[in-house]
Amino acid sequence: MSNSSIIGIEWLQSRIKEGNIVIADVRFNPKEALYGRQAYDAGHLPGAVFVDFKAELSDPAGEHGGRSPLPSAERLAKRFGELGIDRTTTVIVYEDVNGPAASRLWWLLRYIGVEDTRVLDGGYQAWTEAGLPVSVDKPQPAAREFIPAVHEDWVVDVSTVKAVVNGKKDAKLIDSRDRNQYLGLDAPFDPVAGHIPSALNYFWKDGLEAKGTWKSLQDLEKQFDKLSKDEELIVYCGSGISATPNVLALKEAGFKNVRLYPGSWSDWISYKDNPIATGD
Repeated sequence: MSNSSIIGIEWLQSRIKEGNIVIADVRFNPKEALYGRQAYDAGHLPGAVFVDFKAELSDPAGEHGGRSPLPSAERLAKRFGELGIDRTTTVIVYEDVNGPAASRLWWLLRYIGVEDTRVLDGGYQAWTEAGLPVSVDKPQPAAREFIPAVHEDWVVDVSTVKAVVNGKKDAKLIDSRDRNQYLGLDAPFDPVAGHIPSALNYFWKDGLEAKGTWKSLQDLEKQFDKLSKDEELIVYCGSGISATPNVLALKEAGFKNVRLYPGSWSDWISYKDNPIATGD
């Protein structure tokens, strides 16, 4: 699985010996602002640097653009450069288990040009359950100049999504939220419930096994077997974060033309005239 963006503990242990690798801890809890930093301080993978998910991987929300707008490429490159990362670096990201924070960091790094970025399957839990050592040392990486090479075509804005809804653009919309949010029965984070008309519902957690590890390549292919690998897929969620595990799963399953709508549902409903669908 060397071409896979999802790697296991053994792969990481063998790759550490080769050098030019940064391990990034992006543990996060939406209900506790300081959780990630405190978890990192209490123990992390040896040599890992800390990335503050909320402060560093989203911009403040505005009238439009959703709840978690993408930071500028320049801002990301500056921060990643401070962590010893440039476009030649191999970066391994992890959180407590498999969740949207690691996938968001994976996607952002790839988006601005760090091609060899991977996610540690099972995260910190898998590492510690294997009895491997953790550290409280805080590395001081040598800063690098990071010149971003942004994949502009990996993102779409509201006008592109509107063109799909109006039948003026040929693409499929993928809603990554849970079933109740998609159906419009529940809106835990937004003032309006429902989904973007024509969107198909693929809950991001369906890419994981019951025990929380990523599904095999074959099972991911089966999960998305009703989608064509020839068509363009535009993935969204509530605010562009839990869409990223679905982007990862689709890429693993061999889909090449996968794009992210970063503003997602929270951006869509910020425009009063945009249509809203509920039910199936």
